[in-house]
Amino acid sequence: MTSVLLIRGVDGCFKSCTAEGHAGFAPRGKDIVCAAETLLLRTAVQVLESIEGIDLSVDSSRRGFLSFSVNNLDSDVVAGNGASVERLRCAADFIGTGIQSLSEEYPDLVRLTERLG
Repeated sequence: MTSVLLIRGVDGCFKSCTAEGHAGFAPRGKDIVCAAETLLLRTAVQVLESIEGIDLSVDSSRRGFLSFSVNNLDSDVVAGNGASVERLRCAADFIGTGIQSLSEEYPDLVRLTERLG
């Protein structure tokens, strides 16, 4: 099973995400559930890395593990720079919606937990 923990701020903005484990739907290299999770999360990382004014840390140091988080925001983003804030909200929505959809289709293989932080 893959467990995904998504942390959002009280404003709905992305703060961090950690995914750990393997879905176990099929053998390595043929697991469509793992492939879907990986695509969703790697795309989210790429989008977050492109947002001006944020510092993103990414750890994929071992197989079956990905963790990424916003370390700090520059003052324009903190002050409510509309476009960057909306992109952070959208990133959290993208991850939450995508992983929840997989969890509903494969409830024994994917678990999403969302928290405010």
